[in-house]
Amino acid sequence: MEFRVDRGDLVEAVAWAARVLPARTPVPVLGGLLLEVSAGRLSVSGFDFETAARIETDVEGTADGPVLVLGRRLLDICKVLPDGPVSCALDGSRFTVEAGGTSFGLSTLPREEYPTPPTPPEAYGTVDAAEFATAVAQVAVAAGRDDTLPVLTGVQFRLRGDEMTLSASDRYRFAVRRLEWKPEATTEAGAEVEALLPARRLLDVTRSLARCGTVRIGLDRGPGAGGPVGFEGGRMRSVVRQLDGRLPGYGKLFDMAGASVAEVDREALTEAVRRVAVVAEANSPVRMDFSADSVLLRAGFGDDVATQRLPAVLSGAEEVTVAFNPAYLLDALTSFERPGLRLELLGTGQRALLGAAAGPMAHRHLLMSVKQLV
Repeated sequence: MEFRVDRGDLVEAVAWAARVLPARTPVPVLGGLLLEVSAGRLSVSGFDFETAARIETDVEGTADGPVLVLGRRLLDICKVLPDGPVSCALDGSRFTVEAGGTSFGLSTLPREEYPTPPTPPEAYGTVDAAEFATAVAQVAVAAGRDDTLPVLTGVQFRLRGDEMTLSASDRYRFAVRRLEWKPEATTEAGAEVEALLPARRLLDVTRSLARCGTVRIGLDRGPGAGGPVGFEGGRMRSVVRQLDGRLPGYGKLFDMAGASVAEVDREALTEAVRRVAVVAEANSPVRMDFSADSVLLRAGFGDDVATQRLPAVLSGAEEVTVAFNPAYLLDALTSFERPGLRLELLGTGQRALLGAAAGPMAHRHLLMSVKQLV
């Protein structure tokens, strides 16, 4: 193997594929990146049994072939190379990288021990890359971080017709986002597909593809299909393994019959929560007292307290008091984009449903109000 490539193209390809490399692994070859040159194209691949990433770039190839090298070491080398063309070659068991008079040598890893990444599934449809990345970020904040409950660490997406529904929950909050997507012409009309993917992995993949214009999603279509899900945009392709299980339904949780409704400026509320939460102890809530024309925020205990009053409009009750974990509340508030926020409130210790005050209710976020008030 031997090729020449622009330093910027090499850094981009190696950095993108290296995202999936595990920080620590008992399998040394999983710390490697697989470089393959064929017909003037260099592909760089990484794989850690959960996610496979592959990116291609044009090179001047004088000898085709594969090589497996330590990915993070190669990335460190690429970052310090001078601008300009980079020459790479495999010489026996040594991989060399040279640019501008600077030369590096890397030992190679055994190619035969490298596991075979999953085959990308058949294309199922396409979605706007930027909107998809935004939607995943909006729901991923509600996914759990406890790996002993893997189902709750995932984002579940359901594809039906021309609508995609994303959802995530850690038992204390539940986020849902709907967006349009375009099924392939071969997709069966009325077919519904669900998949549960690790939130952290899906968030990383969608962020990296956000500027690709369009993302093509691949899914297995067979009965009870639970194979990996593929995401492809431009020269980049990722395949993510599904989690076992599915999230509980949210239909009854989102039924807020009899709730009072409050409307408030989202940005002002976000800044107020950040401000008063400064005095809150660990796990101490931020209290919100809604009245007909305002909301009073309060945090802290005794003499160490902070308060702020904001304009708000309340209907359905004269007064409503709720209190939330400030970190959870800020996650929810910052996941919205529209300036106006609508809160459906059932009262202390009960559910609260957040959504945009105007426009379609494509994004909703459910929080549990804590029972203990400040």
